[in-house]
Amino acid sequence: MFDDTRPIFLQLADRIADDVLRGVYEEEQQVPSTNELAAYLRINPATAGKALNRLVDAGVLYKRRGIGMFVAEGAKALIAGERQQGFVDRYVAPLLVEARALGLSTEDIVRLIEKETKEPTP
Repeated sequence: MFDDTRPIFLQLADRIADDVLRGVYEEEQQVPSTNELAAYLRINPATAGKALNRLVDAGVLYKRRGIGMFVAEGAKALIAGERQQGFVDRYVAPLLVEARALGLSTEDIVRLIEKETKEPTP
C-alpha cells in the first residue's frame, strides 16, 4: 500500500498520476473524491485532499465546483514529459558522464545498449 520512505500524500499523488499515464483514468474522466480515496485507502481525508490538490496544482487534475475532480486535457502528455525528463536526469545524464570518462563515443553507447537489449535478461 504505502511505505515509510515518503509522505503518503506524495505516494498517493504519484499513484493517481501513474493511473492517468496508464489510462486507468482517461482525460476528462472523473477521479475518486477525497472522501472516497480516504475511505478506500483508510487514510485521513486531509491527506487524500492534499494529494489531489497537488495534482491540481501540477495541471494534471482540475476541479468542477460541486461535482468533483477530473483529469485535465493533456495530463497524460504532461506526466509523460515530466517523467521522461526525470529519466534523463536520473539515468541518461549520469550514463553519459561515465561514458565520457571511459572514452566511449555516442556510437559505442548505442551499440552497447543495442547489445544489452538483444541479450536475454537473467
